[in-house]
Amino acid sequence: MARLHLFDLDGTLLHGSTAPVEISRQLGLEAETVALERALSAGHIDPPEYSIQVHALWGQLTDDHVAAAFAAAPWLSRIEDVWAAIRQNGDYCAVISLSPSFFVERLTQWGAHAAYGSRFPALPFTEPVDPARILSAAAKVRIAERLCGEFGVRSADCVAYGDSMSDKDLFDAVPVSVAVNADHHLADRATHSYAGRDLWDAYELVR
Repeated sequence: MARLHLFDLDGTLLHGSTAPVEISRQLGLEAETVALERALSAGHIDPPEYSIQVHALWGQLTDDHVAAAFAAAPWLSRIEDVWAAIRQNGDYCAVISLSPSFFVERLTQWGAHAAYGSRFPALPFTEPVDPARILSAAAKVRIAERLCGEFGVRSADCVAYGDSMSDKDLFDAVPVSVAVNADHHLADRATHSYAGRDLWDAYELVR
């Protein structure tokens, strides 16, 4: 039976950073976005409010900024090798992230079968954020269930990789999970725990 490997992005595939921080760095707005992320982590704002505020910061954002942020981001090593091995095994890999889909979807170029993120308006922004299109921890589970149907994979054959409490619901919904550079709140819930900067080593735990 084929397996489906489900990867978080921020803090998981990206080491010690998030897509919004990397995007904001291109605009000189890194500090403002880090402050928003702290408020989100502390529960002072929710994902839709976070997205509304970061959207307001990104009034000058262009596709070129996003491309530069993607290229300069602190990715774990051997991501493409892991996804190539997953494909060669007849398995599937997908990325599900709360970050903007215009960043997350670029990972299909590296071999992900699917990549889902929060839906922001098209760049450059001329429309407001629709809060209903911003993903949540619960939405990750719903997307994973939909992907199982599309790929013909049982939920019992899913593996989740994540780093934060936004991955908790998904970890609870699948039988095998890998906490990647996570604190103890998530690591204590995971089947395996990995600390480092090489995705292959994390993948080896469940190969």
